[in-house]
Amino acid sequence: MSDQHSFETLAIHAGNTADPLTGAVVPPIYQVSTYKQDGVGGLRGGYEYSRSANPTRTALEENLAALEGGRRGLAFASGLAAEDCLLRTLLTPGDHVVIPNDAYGGTFRLFAKVAARWGVEFSVADTSDVAAVRAAITPRTKAVWVETPSNPLLGITDIAAVAQVAHQAGARLVVDNTFASPYLQQPLSLGADVIVHSTTKYMGGHSDVVGGALVVSDPELAEELAFHQNAMGAVSGPFDAWLVLRGIKTLAVRMDRHTENATKVTELLTRHPKVSQVLYPGLPEHPGHEVAAKQMKAFGGMVSFRVNGGEEAAVEVCNRAKLFTLGESLGGVESLIEHPGRMTHASVAGSLLEVPADLVRLSVGIENGDDLLADLTQALG
Repeated sequence: MSDQHSFETLAIHAGNTADPLTGAVVPPIYQVSTYKQDGVGGLRGGYEYSRSANPTRTALEENLAALEGGRRGLAFASGLAAEDCLLRTLLTPGDHVVIPNDAYGGTFRLFAKVAARWGVEFSVADTSDVAAVRAAITPRTKAVWVETPSNPLLGITDIAAVAQVAHQAGARLVVDNTFASPYLQQPLSLGADVIVHSTTKYMGGHSDVVGGALVVSDPELAEELAFHQNAMGAVSGPFDAWLVLRGIKTLAVRMDRHTENATKVTELLTRHPKVSQVLYPGLPEHPGHEVAAKQMKAFGGMVSFRVNGGEEAAVEVCNRAKLFTLGESLGGVESLIEHPGRMTHASVAGSLLEVPADLVRLSVGIENGDDLLADLTQALG
C-alpha cells in the first residue's frame, strides 16, 4: 500500500490485503499457535509460532507503521507492555530518563516501582518548557519521554524543539501519542524516535480491547525492539489485533466527531460559574495552544476541568453524571468521566506528578453533542 495515499485511505487499506484463499476483504483472525513448515527451517511466509509472528498481528503492525509514517510497527498486549519492552530495549542499569511532570499514572508507576528497582534513574521535568528539559538531561540520559497532549492536564510539548534538545544530548525522544492518535499528530515527522500508543484508546475506539503499540523509523532500533518483543512475549493476541485493526478503519471520522463535541463541551464549561479552569489545547488561552495548532490537525476529544469547591465537589460531579459514564480509560465512542486523583492517577499521589484534587477528566464521545451538554449541566448542578 503506497504511503502517498491519504490518511483515511491508509487507515482502511494499509495491511488489509484481501485473503488470497477466499478473497475475504477483512484479514482473517488467525487464531493459531503454530504453523506447518515446508521442511525443517522452511517457514511458510515467515511464520513458525504466533508469539514470534501472526498474520493478523502483522496486518495491524503494517497498518500502524503506515499511519504514523514509520518503518515498523509492533503490537503488544497493552500500552504498558509496549512501554516495558521499549525501556528494556533502550536502557541498562545506571541509565537515566527524563519523564514529564504530567503523565499517565501507569507510566510513572512503571518507572518508579519497576524500572527504578532495575537501576534505571529518572528525573521529572515540565516538558512544555524546553529549557526545563535541557536542564534535566544528564550525561547518562538515554531517552526523553513526553506525552502531548498530556494525561490528565492536557499539557502540550513542542515535539520538534524537544527532539532537537534530546538529540543534541545523544538521547532518543519517545512520544506517547495516545491522546492525539496519528490522525491528529505524527511525531516521527517532527523528529521523534519512538511513538508509543495504548491502542486500547482511540485506535481501538470501542472500549472492547486492550492493546499497545510502538512505531519507529530507525531499522536497527526496529530489529532490537522486535527481538525483545519476541523474547519477552507480551504480544497482541490475534483477536485483539483484529479488533484494533477494525477500530482504526473509522479513526478519522471518529476523531472529527470527538473534536467537534469536545469543542462544544469546552464552550459550556468556560461559561459555567462552578468551573474554575478548563484545560483544553483548543482554547486560545491555553499556554500550549499555538504549539498544538502548529503540530496537530485538531485538538482532540479529551477535556479536563477544575471545580469550585475542591475535591468533594469534583467527586460529586462525577457521581451525578448519567450519560457520561463514570469509568477509567478513554477514547471510546461513549463519553467517560473520572476523578484522576482517586482513579487513573492515584499512583502518583505524593509525587511531583500529583494532580489537583479538584480535577475532573472527560473523554468526550461521539454521542449527540446537545445530549452531552445537558448531562454536564445537570451534573454540575
